[in-house]
Amino acid sequence: MSSAVEAGLGAGLGAVGGEGGTGPVCQHVAVSAASPVEVEPTLTPDEITLLDKPWVTIVWNDPVNLMSYVTYVFQKYFGYSRKKAEKLMMEVHEDGRSVVSSGSREEMERDVQAMHEYGLWATLQRGE
Repeated sequence: MSSAVEAGLGAGLGAVGGEGGTGPVCQHVAVSAASPVEVEPTLTPDEITLLDKPWVTIVWNDPVNLMSYVTYVFQKYFGYSRKKAEKLMMEVHEDGRSVVSSGSREEMERDVQAMHEYGLWATLQRGE
Protein backbone atom coordinates (compact mmCIF):
# COMPACT_ATOMS: atom_id res chain seq x y z
CA MET A 1 0.00 0.00 0.00
CA SER A 2 1.14 3.54 -0.59
CA SER A 3 2.07 5.64 2.40
CA ALA A 4 -0.79 8.08 1.70
CA VAL A 5 -3.31 5.23 1.74
CA GLU A 6 -1.73 3.72 4.84
CA ALA A 7 -1.90 7.08 6.56
CA GLY A 8 -5.55 7.44 5.63
CA LEU A 9 -6.39 3.93 6.80
CA GLY A 10 -4.48 4.43 10.01
CA ALA A 11 -6.32 7.64 10.70
CA GLY A 12 -9.63 6.02 9.90
CA LEU A 13 -8.96 3.05 12.15
CA GLY A 14 -7.92 5.25 14.99
CA ALA A 15 -10.99 7.42 14.63
CA VAL A 16 -13.50 4.57 14.35
CA GLY A 17 -12.04 1.89 16.52
CA GLY A 18 -10.30 4.09 19.05
CA GLU A 19 -6.58 4.61 19.25
CA GLY A 20 -4.91 1.70 17.55
CA GLY A 21 -8.34 0.07 17.13
CA THR A 22 -9.28 -2.24 14.30
CA GLY A 23 -12.84 -1.10 13.56
CA PRO A 24 -14.26 -0.74 10.02
CA VAL A 25 -13.13 2.05 7.76
CA CYS A 26 -15.50 3.83 5.42
CA GLN A 27 -13.88 5.67 2.58
CA HIS A 28 -15.55 7.11 -0.48
CA VAL A 29 -13.89 6.06 -3.69
CA ALA A 30 -14.99 7.31 -7.09
CA VAL A 31 -15.22 4.53 -9.68
CA SER A 32 -15.76 5.31 -13.32
CA ALA A 33 -17.69 2.92 -15.54
CA ALA A 34 -16.10 1.62 -18.68
CA SER A 35 -17.18 3.43 -21.81
CA PRO A 36 -19.14 1.31 -24.29
CA VAL A 37 -17.16 0.26 -27.30
CA GLU A 38 -18.79 -0.37 -30.65
CA VAL A 39 -17.57 -3.54 -32.30
CA GLU A 40 -18.26 -4.53 -35.87
CA PRO A 41 -20.18 -7.81 -35.79
CA THR A 42 -18.48 -10.62 -37.59
CA LEU A 43 -20.72 -12.93 -39.57
CA THR A 44 -19.78 -16.29 -40.94
CA PRO A 45 -20.49 -16.98 -44.63
CA ASP A 46 -23.40 -19.24 -43.59
CA GLU A 47 -24.95 -16.45 -41.54
CA ILE A 48 -24.60 -14.01 -44.43
CA THR A 49 -26.32 -16.51 -46.73
CA LEU A 50 -29.14 -16.92 -44.22
CA LEU A 51 -29.64 -13.16 -44.17
CA ASP A 52 -29.63 -12.94 -47.97
CA LYS A 53 -32.06 -15.84 -48.42
CA PRO A 54 -34.80 -15.79 -45.79
CA TRP A 55 -37.22 -18.63 -45.36
CA VAL A 56 -40.60 -18.45 -47.09
CA THR A 57 -44.05 -19.89 -46.48
CA ILE A 58 -45.69 -21.37 -49.56
CA VAL A 59 -49.40 -22.07 -49.77
CA TRP A 60 -50.32 -24.76 -52.29
CA ASN A 61 -53.49 -25.22 -54.32
CA ASP A 62 -55.90 -27.86 -53.14
CA PRO A 63 -59.27 -29.09 -54.43
CA VAL A 64 -61.02 -28.52 -51.09
CA ASN A 65 -60.88 -24.86 -50.03
CA LEU A 66 -62.91 -22.17 -51.73
CA MET A 67 -61.09 -19.17 -53.18
CA SER A 68 -63.10 -16.86 -50.92
CA TYR A 69 -61.97 -18.85 -47.86
CA VAL A 70 -58.29 -18.69 -48.88
CA THR A 71 -58.64 -14.92 -49.33
CA TYR A 72 -60.27 -14.68 -45.90
CA VAL A 73 -57.41 -16.65 -44.27
CA PHE A 74 -54.76 -14.41 -45.83
CA GLN A 75 -56.57 -11.31 -44.60
CA LYS A 76 -57.29 -12.67 -41.14
CA TYR A 77 -53.91 -14.25 -40.34
CA PHE A 78 -51.43 -12.07 -42.23
CA GLY A 79 -53.45 -8.84 -42.05
CA TYR A 80 -53.25 -8.37 -45.82
CA SER A 81 -55.59 -6.03 -47.63
CA ARG A 82 -58.37 -7.63 -49.64
CA LYS A 83 -56.56 -6.73 -52.87
CA LYS A 84 -53.28 -8.36 -51.79
CA ALA A 85 -55.05 -11.41 -50.34
CA GLU A 86 -56.97 -11.89 -53.60
CA LYS A 87 -53.76 -11.54 -55.65
CA LEU A 88 -52.03 -14.23 -53.56
CA MET A 89 -55.11 -16.44 -53.71
CA MET A 90 -55.14 -16.17 -57.53
CA GLU A 91 -51.47 -17.19 -57.62
CA VAL A 92 -52.39 -20.27 -55.58
CA HIS A 93 -55.32 -21.01 -57.89
CA GLU A 94 -53.60 -20.37 -61.23
CA ASP A 95 -49.95 -21.24 -60.52
CA GLY A 96 -50.60 -23.95 -57.97
CA ARG A 97 -48.67 -22.11 -55.24
CA SER A 98 -47.88 -18.72 -53.78
CA VAL A 99 -45.22 -17.37 -51.45
CA VAL A 100 -47.31 -15.68 -48.78
CA SER A 101 -44.68 -14.65 -46.21
CA SER A 102 -40.92 -14.55 -45.62
CA GLY A 103 -38.67 -14.23 -42.61
CA SER A 104 -36.76 -16.35 -40.15
CA ARG A 105 -37.20 -20.10 -40.10
CA GLU A 106 -39.01 -19.92 -36.76
CA GLU A 107 -41.48 -17.32 -38.08
CA MET A 108 -42.17 -19.41 -41.18
CA GLU A 109 -42.69 -22.56 -39.11
CA ARG A 110 -45.30 -20.61 -37.14
CA ASP A 111 -46.99 -19.40 -40.35
CA VAL A 112 -47.05 -22.91 -41.85
CA GLN A 113 -48.59 -24.28 -38.64
CA ALA A 114 -51.23 -21.54 -38.73
CA MET A 115 -52.07 -22.32 -42.37
CA HIS A 116 -52.48 -26.00 -41.43
CA GLU A 117 -54.80 -25.00 -38.58
CA TYR A 118 -56.92 -23.10 -41.13
CA GLY A 119 -56.98 -26.23 -43.29
CA LEU A 120 -54.64 -24.96 -46.02
CA TRP A 121 -51.74 -26.94 -47.43
CA ALA A 122 -48.53 -25.01 -46.72
CA THR A 123 -44.81 -25.66 -46.57
CA LEU A 124 -41.65 -23.69 -45.86
CA GLN A 125 -38.38 -23.50 -47.69
CA ARG A 126 -35.42 -21.20 -48.10
CA GLY A 127 -36.09 -18.20 -50.26
CA GLU A 128 -34.60 -18.07 -53.71
